[in-house]
Amino acid sequence: MDHDKEEKSSSLFSTGNSAQEMGFTYVPQRYVVPTLQRPSLAPKDANVAVIDIAALRNNNGLSAENRFRVIQEISDACRSLGFFQIVNHGISESVLEGAISVASKFFDLPTKEKLKLGSSDVRKPVRYATSLKDGVDKHQFWRVFLKHYAHPLNDWIHMWPDNPPDYREKMGRYCEEIKKVSLEVMEAILESLKLKASTTPALTKKLEDGMQVMAVNCYPPCPEPAMALGLPPHSDYSCLTIVYQNCQGLEIMDSTTCSWKLVPHVPYALQVHIGDHFEVLSNGLFKSVVHRATLHRDRTRFSIVSLFSLGMDDKMGVAAELIDDDHDDHEHPKKYRESSFRDFLDFLASNDIAQGKNFIDTLKIEKNN
Repeated sequence: MDHDKEEKSSSLFSTGNSAQEMGFTYVPQRYVVPTLQRPSLAPKDANVAVIDIAALRNNNGLSAENRFRVIQEISDACRSLGFFQIVNHGISESVLEGAISVASKFFDLPTKEKLKLGSSDVRKPVRYATSLKDGVDKHQFWRVFLKHYAHPLNDWIHMWPDNPPDYREKMGRYCEEIKKVSLEVMEAILESLKLKASTTPALTKKLEDGMQVMAVNCYPPCPEPAMALGLPPHSDYSCLTIVYQNCQGLEIMDSTTCSWKLVPHVPYALQVHIGDHFEVLSNGLFKSVVHRATLHRDRTRFSIVSLFSLGMDDKMGVAAELIDDDHDDHEHPKKYRESSFRDFLDFLASNDIAQGKNFIDTLKIEKNN
């Protein structure tokens, strides 16, 4: 096989013809990660908090003291890694397994069937694609994905795939359940910031009515997993992201050591990411976790990613209680500009995150010298 000749074809790695979809036995140059950015085949585990969130629910008879303890654990994780795992979240194993099952069935469909939803337009509410922006970005990633909006569910579910026949039912059930969990966790996060009594209910209502975007990811086996990535390093634009995965492959940046660490596998746990908009809201107290997806040689990894934010055009800004611009000492100046989900889509459409461009960096306010 003449790899060099194939590399010259600009259409070779478009949706439907990508290396990961075609089952290539080598990693094309367009997928190869620079040497210093390549993943380790034996990464160290991250020291990630695993938090039992049962006490966040009011109907379990647990004391207010236990609820306070859980909120403190969540706050500590938000301020350190910007990442934690949760157990006893209330979603049954059958719902979790059902969502993974229909995701797997969808990606097993013939390419022609999946391409009915194919698009590289990041603004489309339902789209199938590979890598990040097919045919646009210079670098490719070993991923196939389906993205779709999910809240309010009745507004979008009719646009989801109708093949496999049970996709809407089982993924819809998961979306409803994960939405409930997200609101519990976000309420706890807001409570930990100790915002004004008038601020939290209004913001909670905006989050309840806000966007829920699902990224259903498939990372096929890669012949040389140390040469490529499923997704490049990035943080999520969202307030909160919750992930369910069938096996390990999610890595986070440990800011204390500036090294990549593998998120340990905890059966049926959910992974929680603090996103850019919660970093903005907290004026930097909480950290938007930088993460990436690595690959397996012989196993397909699935992840179901739920991104929660305010409405499309609702702006997230720094909480007024966390800045003191009116004071002479300016001990806690405003560090971020406000932005919306639409602002992020505009950024994504015009930038290549594989080149190290991050949305959160565009929101940071430079200090005056």
